[in-house]
Amino acid sequence: MIKLHHLNRSRSLRILWLLEEIGNPYEFITHIRDEKTNLAPPELLALHPLGKSPMIELDGEIVIESGAITEFLCTTFAPQMIPTKGTPAHNRHLEAMHFAEGSAMTPILLNLYVGRLGEAGAPLHPRIQSELDNHFSYMESILRPSGHFVLDDLSAADIMLSFPAQIAMRLERRGKYPKLAAFVDAIEARPAFQRAVEKGGV
Repeated sequence: MIKLHHLNRSRSLRILWLLEEIGNPYEFITHIRDEKTNLAPPELLALHPLGKSPMIELDGEIVIESGAITEFLCTTFAPQMIPTKGTPAHNRHLEAMHFAEGSAMTPILLNLYVGRLGEAGAPLHPRIQSELDNHFSYMESILRPSGHFVLDDLSAADIMLSFPAQIAMRLERRGKYPKLAAFVDAIEARPAFQRAVEKGGV
């Protein structure tokens, strides 16, 4: 059985949501961030040298990294969520999977950490905001008429891109990116997503 090591207030909610969508039996352990440092607890280090979440265990093997876990779970249990290899859709899938944790996360993390610097970080804010909008605009442009990113139904790319899309809404970009806003509203209304939030928080 799949075991998910879930961290509160983290991107691992995506994996919990994916597991709910897949519908296979799983168990999960919630790990709580340190209230002072906001870091993951040390018990995760006993499982993997990086001590990060999300992390899954299956048949004695540990898999880390959201993109790798999503790809693994979809390939193994929900192949309909990944386009057929060798097709243009699969190329878009690969781009989206890497974009979600690569290019998209860079300005998001910079915004988070520089924001904690107060006035010292003020000179960087305009450039960071520009990069955020550059990436959110790209996401808005690649949404299909169906409201999904790669396929016309929920796919691995939607799971991965849900986090930066939600960040766009938290950063008050709803009016600027109506397609992204509609995407976020749609995924958050899904019963599987709501079950994931109920189990693991946000």
